[in-house]
Amino acid sequence: MSFIHGDGLRDVVITGTSANNRSDSLKHYTVNRENGTIDGQGGIWWNMWRQGNLQFTRPNLVEFMNSRGIIISNVIFKNSPFWNIHPVYCSNVVIRYVTILAPTDSPNTDGIDPDSSSNVCIEDSFISTGDDLVAVKSGWDEYGIAYGRPSSHITIRRVTGSSPFAGIAVGSETSGGVEHVFAENIVIYNSGIGVNIKTNIGRGGFIKNITVSQVFMENVRTGIKITGDTGDHPDNQFNPNALPYVKGVTLKNIWGVKVQKAGSIQGLKNAPFTNICLSKINLHGMTGPRSPPWKCSDVSGAAIEVSPSPCAQLSSPQQSGSCANHF
Repeated sequence: MSFIHGDGLRDVVITGTSANNRSDSLKHYTVNRENGTIDGQGGIWWNMWRQGNLQFTRPNLVEFMNSRGIIISNVIFKNSPFWNIHPVYCSNVVIRYVTILAPTDSPNTDGIDPDSSSNVCIEDSFISTGDDLVAVKSGWDEYGIAYGRPSSHITIRRVTGSSPFAGIAVGSETSGGVEHVFAENIVIYNSGIGVNIKTNIGRGGFIKNITVSQVFMENVRTGIKITGDTGDHPDNQFNPNALPYVKGVTLKNIWGVKVQKAGSIQGLKNAPFTNICLSKINLHGMTGPRSPPWKCSDVSGAAIEVSPSPCAQLSSPQQSGSCANHF
């Protein structure tokens, strides 16, 4: 059970600031009147996980299920045993002005993971954890396929942070589908991957209409990674013929310095990624103005004003009309 957990709720506010100016029609779940801190004391959980002594899954710090009208603001969250903020099967969620902290070696301490949720806004926050800063999800393999609830209309803006994994991520649990995700004005530093869109054989589902724009990254191992072979499975009952559908990913206005590898876009042989559109991207290497070449397979789309030059599979927009409206 998560430290703060709710199921079937409506109109909930968790805030560290005074609630005096809030509407009286809202139920107030106020952690602290003055910018509070919620400390999950996750160290004991991380050590049990490392030692293999856990008989149960680790809890999130905050989790809402089947709820709508959620506001989380002006709170510091730290040392979560597992994911920090996890809205699942929720709608109309606003998370703003939060700080989320955990050591870089803390396992699975994702910052904010909207999961099979819709109309979610994440903004004006700082996150520094041991896993993805923000990861949009929608169910895991056959279970997510059976439930079939996508994540949609997710806005992420003005988020800054660092992670040994990804800054902005979609997946890898995307079996219910993920669509209409818009991220902008993102700053990522001292991280593993800047933007990571990830899925796997057995996931099924779809990833479509994803836009990431106005990103600055510094000291990152890989700038952009879109891949179809990431993540494990909950059991061996997944269907290897359940292939993910990835179409319509736009990445633009991205600048990086000290980026070791520009990018990797690798679809699946029997489910190639299509309409992958790159524009105005400059990812500079550690010691010079160019980072190593891109690595691509089973992908189609277009690229314009991208440095270093992208792989041949991404033709110019004149040759591929699929991206003409995305530049």
